[in-house]
Amino acid sequence: MDEAREDTVTAAEETAIIEDIFQQRINKVAEFKASGIDPFGCRFDGVEDIDKLRQTYNAEESEPQLAILAGRLTGIRNMGGSIFADLKDNSGKMQLFINKKILSEDDFKLFKRIDIGDIIGVHGELFITKMGELTVKVRNFKLLSKSLRPLPEKFHGLTNIEQRYRQRYLDMIMNDNSKTVLMQRFQIIREIRRFMDDKGFMEVETPMIQPIPGGAAAEPFKTYYEALNSEMFMRIAPELYLKKLLVGGFDKIYEMNRNFRNEGISRKHNPEFTSMEIYQAYGDCRTMMELIEELVTTVAQNVFGKLEFEHTSGVINIQRPWKRVDYQDLIKECAGNDWYELSFAERVTKAKAMGLDVNENMAEFEVTNEIYDKLIEGKLIQPTFVMRLPKEMVPLAKACSDDPTLVDVYELVINGQELCPGYSELNDPIVQRERFEEQFEREKKAGEASTDKIDEDFLTSLEYGMPPAGGLGIGIDRLVMLLTGAESIRDVILFPQMKIKR
Repeated sequence: MDEAREDTVTAAEETAIIEDIFQQRINKVAEFKASGIDPFGCRFDGVEDIDKLRQTYNAEESEPQLAILAGRLTGIRNMGGSIFADLKDNSGKMQLFINKKILSEDDFKLFKRIDIGDIIGVHGELFITKMGELTVKVRNFKLLSKSLRPLPEKFHGLTNIEQRYRQRYLDMIMNDNSKTVLMQRFQIIREIRRFMDDKGFMEVETPMIQPIPGGAAAEPFKTYYEALNSEMFMRIAPELYLKKLLVGGFDKIYEMNRNFRNEGISRKHNPEFTSMEIYQAYGDCRTMMELIEELVTTVAQNVFGKLEFEHTSGVINIQRPWKRVDYQDLIKECAGNDWYELSFAERVTKAKAMGLDVNENMAEFEVTNEIYDKLIEGKLIQPTFVMRLPKEMVPLAKACSDDPTLVDVYELVINGQELCPGYSELNDPIVQRERFEEQFEREKKAGEASTDKIDEDFLTSLEYGMPPAGGLGIGIDRLVMLLTGAESIRDVILFPQMKIKR
């Protein structure tokens, strides 16, 4: 049978058709090889981008304008003595015109055996058809890679969301929007690096396998180092190593790389994610606010040429300056001005009445933070710096000079999710040890301690003296979501984590 089919088929029938097509194409491979044609091609020189050819084409030019293209065939329209086809490369799509009077008889017969999905290279001339479409008149072509499986559009298109993520290569072939978002991701990353270089920051690299997971509160992935006969952890954050570099005399540094957190998968979370941490000696929390405002707006302007982005939550305007508000003021606005005057028992009772899952075994700051996490953060759509957090929430940050129960910290929230925390870094080794010990005892009591060790090497480094500094961490995946309008983190990651098929 040929590759045609009825408009409506069952799943079983469709599978059978696909397998039949697969076998047909396997047979073609054998036939091509038998006739001396390599169906999986070789080097093809001089290839130009389709988009560049379109931009440089001059309709007034009297001399033929040559074209050398390579890409995947996404459409074929056989007219008998002529064939029109669509060739797609990384930059765009171009129509091809194949005529039996131009090609040799053997080449024309060969092209008629080419399938949608095959990758070919062509030499030809540009011209405008009667329909006004720029087209390549093919003089000769070469089969570069035979596609054995039919593309999804042969049937219902690639509409299954899970299949799109599992077979990202098909998603990029079939869905131009998906590919555009993923290409924009790397344009954003390139602009971030350019911005940081222009600001005098040095990009550094620190270990991703660590003996003690630190720098954030999260469940780590565990591994085992055979050569050292010891348990190790995939890093949850690079913060402690980067601060050691501040001790060592690196004043303006950043690292953009992977972090790993053995936690849930959701629209906002992927257990392996890209983050950038920045540290600037002699700066503070406000230094970091100014830096992240300028970085995000500069990258947005350079990549997209705008500062407004549409999301399901509405239009997000990132024009500077961004709103700044105290954490406690947001809590009072939501839970009442008397919240901080209530006893702990009264706070638990009130939080329960607000529909929150809290209990008396939680720490006081945890009960309060449930209000922020569940009732406040998701409503902060426009860029907002939430400042002056409880010290228990950020043990690596400096206390506020006017209130030692708070730390000089911000959480940047945009579109209802945290994008970037930043702080005035704690550089007092005595206080830092106290904070670590308090955190360790609290997590141990709750059964949440990921290790039975405090990072003594980091504390020792602080004892040699770390300059006052500002630091921040920004989720690159979430930034890409913001700027591309993507609503799921999976849409901005090339190969997101998926449940293993059994």
